[in-house]
Amino acid sequence: MALERVQKILAAAGIASRRASEKLIVEGHIHVNGKLVTELGSKADPRRDQITVDFNPIQKEQPVYILMNKPKGYITSVKDDEGRPTVMALLHGVTQRVYPVGRLDFNSEGLLLLTNDGELAQTLMKPDHEIPKVYLVKVHRNPKPETLQEMREGFRLSGRKLKPCGIEIAEKADNPWLRVTLTEGKNQQIRKMFAAVGHPVSKLKRIQYGPLIDPALKPGAWRFLNGMEMRALKSL
Repeated sequence: MALERVQKILAAAGIASRRASEKLIVEGHIHVNGKLVTELGSKADPRRDQITVDFNPIQKEQPVYILMNKPKGYITSVKDDEGRPTVMALLHGVTQRVYPVGRLDFNSEGLLLLTNDGELAQTLMKPDHEIPKVYLVKVHRNPKPETLQEMREGFRLSGRKLKPCGIEIAEKADNPWLRVTLTEGKNQQIRKMFAAVGHPVSKLKRIQYGPLIDPALKPGAWRFLNGMEMRALKSL
């Protein structure tokens, strides 16, 4: 079998994402056949070499793909330094070391992908990998048509022009629901965009992530992806 980069092996084993695995290497947590490895270019044979994290041998896990409907009041992280509840607390019965792909902020809810497939997670989170993500967004007061058009064409935020996005009116009201489609995901991008034009967001739900959609999945619930969904995700 061809040699592979150690960070790729760690990610495939569900230890951490590729980027987090690189940090483990640089910080001196990884040994290959008893030898400390700190160079990111280091390679190993995952079938023959013994790779340890803090002297604990890694075991390649079966890849797991989970779709969760994240409720409000949870951090999209494996752990939180402030002691707030994370989405991991909702995964009862899952023994694999999965982690979230991307983020939804504390006060947002909706579909979230979790996996131990570090290679796929790294690919999906690349900035040039334009995966459409669809949100239902409730804003204060009705934005003017020209304001929405400005956002669609590429809104300027903090001196940077964002990529064009899709915005449709999903439900008319004094405080309407909008359907927003993004292909990039800057930190709290939707909230910051609408706050900048005087229409702050009161509710935000992600209803679609790439090909993944499940309106029947209740907040706080999760399920494993089916074969068709996994193939669609890997073909992105």
